[in-house]
Amino acid sequence: MSLPAELPVVDHHCHLSPTGEGVAAAARFQAEGGTHLFLATQNYASGPPLELEAYREQFETTRTLARRVEEETAVRVFVVLAPYPVDLLAQAERLGVPAALELQRAALDVAGRIVREQGAIALGEVGHPHFPYPENLREAVDLVLDHAFEVGRDVGCPVVLHGEELTEEGFAALSGQAARASFPVQRLVKHYHRTVLAADQYHGLVPSYLAKRELTEAALRTAGPWFLETDFLDDPKRPGAVLDLTTVPRRVRQALEKDPAMLERFRIPFEESVEAVYGFRPVPPPERAR
Repeated sequence: MSLPAELPVVDHHCHLSPTGEGVAAAARFQAEGGTHLFLATQNYASGPPLELEAYREQFETTRTLARRVEEETAVRVFVVLAPYPVDLLAQAERLGVPAALELQRAALDVAGRIVREQGAIALGEVGHPHFPYPENLREAVDLVLDHAFEVGRDVGCPVVLHGEELTEEGFAALSGQAARASFPVQRLVKHYHRTVLAADQYHGLVPSYLAKRELTEAALRTAGPWFLETDFLDDPKRPGAVLDLTTVPRRVRQALEKDPAMLERFRIPFEESVEAVYGFRPVPPPERAR
């Protein structure tokens, strides 16, 4: 089944690597009907950066991958940059907490300048480690997130959150933290969310749902804004993790084969939510490989 030519098909959060499939993965995404990728940076070396120049190199690698995808395929790519919050743990152990905190803040400043210069579209992933971590680092983690909100506020861009699965209490806490920094909570996205909650339980944040079949079906029954993502890691040691990059267009096809009327529901994550959070509507390329 060919997907409707006028429907953009957007994976809101994925990773590509120069040592993985890279552009070939994006080509597979296009072949299934995908049109737009939000490409988040990641560590491409064996360990987290220990100096600011390493973050600059990491961010440039992500931007280079995005340029190559756009040059070699019809997929449009939007880059998302920030120091990964888990990096802070190893950096604190190697450099000490004050130096690690300063490095994270400086890297956020670099990412913010790239966004301001239109080399990226959002800050991310920022937030909290998704597993238990030392109590003495909790203040530093929150201070880094505060700075991310400040940079996002000053640059005027969305912020994409990493962290554990959130309950209503967790969404409320993050909403309050963003508000204290005067960051607009409606531009704050929780990536890798796996539970569909009632709309008011998000406290203004926007969920980006992992595009598993049952979760996608549940999300389609709700109003926006919300996104779909694969969090594709492009790791040769873990092929297809977290979900393969072809998953989002395959979910669209599966849903439309069951009920063609679902087409309008997919406009929520692919058009309306992108416009609400990022300020524009994705447009499919004139030619799409199906």
